[in-house]
Amino acid sequence: GVCYETGMGVDQDFTEAVRLFRLAAEQGDVDAQNRLGRCYWVNTGVEENHAEVVRWYELAAMAKNSLGRCYGNDTGVICFICFFTFFFCCRTV
Repeated sequence: GVCYETGMGVDQDFTEAVRLFRLAAEQGDVDAQNRLGRCYWVNTGVEENHAEVVRWYELAAMAKNSLGRCYGNDTGVICFICFFTFFFCCRTV
């Protein structure tokens, strides 16, 4: 999926990247769950869908991969993601 997302060694194809990320994510691959969540966040290969963002990031977080690890330990980003997740979940419940 990463190769298709970045065009490393293959023609860049976001749709194929998302397909492969989804296959791995549905089998519990935490990195794939993070990447799929990001694809939905920035509408790369899929339409923007905040419910899917939250779904995939929460699955990754429940697998003991903190949301901060997805974005490298940048405290500002962590706070924004936690706020986004909380705000979105509260709005849709």
